Amino acid sequence: MLITPRSALRNTFLDAVREFQGEGRGSASDDTLLGHQITVWQDRWAEQGGFDEYVRSLIADARPETPRPAGMVPTTTLWFVEGDTWLGRLSIRHQLTPRLREWGGTIGYDIRPSARNRGHGRAMLRAALPHAWGLGFDPVLVTCDAGNAASRKVIEATGGVFEDQRGEKLRYWVPTSPS
Repeated sequence: MLITPRSALRNTFLDAVREFQGEGRGSASDDTLLGHQITVWQDRWAEQGGFDEYVRSLIADARPETPRPAGMVPTTTLWFVEGDTWLGRLSIRHQLTPRLREWGGTIGYDIRPSARNRGHGRAMLRAALPHAWGLGFDPVLVTCDAGNAASRKVIEATGGVFEDQRGEKLRYWVPTSPS
């Protein structure tokens, strides 16, 4: 289920971060949103107060008036959970900049390594489509690395229509309108 980020999920979230780090996420070469968050917040996550601040910042990032670095857009972050277990994160960007049109898309997501290949990606992306519809998107742009067969299958299973490949990114348009 997709939920608003919650501080109560700190321990299971941190377990997932360790799994991601085992794959090299958060390293100097990781230019993803998750990688950036690990780099910026990791030391503060060690304390509950720092994690609470992180959760508040995720929620605030959806508001247009929240200050953000140049080039960044308001973003709704949702967490995918099963009971009290954090399985993944999903971001819905409220607008597309030229860079997001080429590289990042409207929706980006990550599934923790131990939860992959169990249908969570499809469930998470499907559950996000009504949220994107509510923000005025139809369709949404979802991208993945050309070599990421699992993500490609998730996007296609969710109705993604392939547009093209730009560099290493495959670009798909996924309808959000209720059928």
